[in-house]
Amino acid sequence: MSASALSRPPIPVVVHQHAEESAMLRHVRSVLVRAPHVRLRHLRRLDDRIAAHLDGLAVAGRYGTQVCTAQLERVGAGEVFACAVRAIDERDDAALQRLIALGNAFPDAKRGLLSAFGWVSAQDLQGLVGTLLTAPDAARRELGIAACRLHRVDPGPALSTALRHEDAGLRSAALRAAAELGRVDLLEAVLWHTDEQAAEAARAACLLGEHGASLTLLEAAARAGDDPARQLLLLAADFSEASALLRQLARAAPPDAMPQRRRIIRACGWLGDTRFVPWLIELMVDDGQARLAGEAFSLITGADLAALDLERKPPEGARMGPSEDPNDDDVSLDEDESLPWPEQALVLRWWQANATRMPATARCFMGAPPSPAHCRQVLREGTQRQRFIAAQHACLLTPGLPLFPVCEPAWRQARRLAAMT
Repeated sequence: MSASALSRPPIPVVVHQHAEESAMLRHVRSVLVRAPHVRLRHLRRLDDRIAAHLDGLAVAGRYGTQVCTAQLERVGAGEVFACAVRAIDERDDAALQRLIALGNAFPDAKRGLLSAFGWVSAQDLQGLVGTLLTAPDAARRELGIAACRLHRVDPGPALSTALRHEDAGLRSAALRAAAELGRVDLLEAVLWHTDEQAAEAARAACLLGEHGASLTLLEAAARAGDDPARQLLLLAADFSEASALLRQLARAAPPDAMPQRRRIIRACGWLGDTRFVPWLIELMVDDGQARLAGEAFSLITGADLAALDLERKPPEGARMGPSEDPNDDDVSLDEDESLPWPEQALVLRWWQANATRMPATARCFMGAPPSPAHCRQVLREGTQRQRFIAAQHACLLTPGLPLFPVCEPAWRQARRLAAMT
């Protein structure tokens, strides 16, 4: 680009569009990173769009920053994300302090701030994170710890110090960082927190290789309805014990309690017990549970229902989300959106042809027992939900291995996967 082009004044309508799109696409991304149909290549296309809009704001210079700041009249995660990226790029400490204060007051603002620190490159954070880690207040130190975690960079002694801090938020950030960075040397310090921050400490200890007290705490949380705890418990526990626990939970669930029944279906996929597959196939004629049963079936067997042409058309009149009826007060989203509708007869025929190659009395994840190589394959090719489970399996198989960051920018994930290969 020529120097004369760079010196032209920004076009307000274009800059406003860059700011609005940056915020909006960040909201979209927060959904897609947890979606059942999104793969790394899909995430890359979205990330390229976000990067292009952020580049437009950078080219606009101070005017781009002013437009982003004006958007903070609505304190949303996307608006804070765009503004924080500009503040980091410009090394604007005063703006960052204002955003940190917003994050302390509004959870959405905190999520946006964290995602900005995870979005920018590690080079952009050089010097800044070091200042945050030694700051006198807990909020800035918490942000520094989180930034290190998001980039999978070890913050060193600051992490063990944070685990002993009196501020609960900073301790929580340190527990999560210790787990996701694979700091097995801090396992004993993590276990000190199982009384006051039981769920967080149990997750951290479990990922770091402790499968005694952590599993007991995870089971208690799972029985209380904590789905992330139930997922990690079923991935980490001895297979036969986990299978027996799931059968116990299934028997205890009231037959007419649909939320609890859906939790059991999800748990079947997490556990990976092929003996539950016939039951999952039976559920595929129930329009309220068919897609969820199909997802659990795919998680166990690795069968891509759409690619294998094992799906059917949506049933007539099926509710796919909020209706357009102004008198309908139910505006909840469809929990199973973007999942395929399995065709029971075709799925059953596929299962009968392929069941013998699946382990019958051992954990089966995406068609094979979990192994480091198989987890890497799923991280390369699987959907976001499958990739998140693959990342946890990889940690459980190799305590001390950092948790693969399936939510970071797609190009950075691609570099990590290339390095693994």
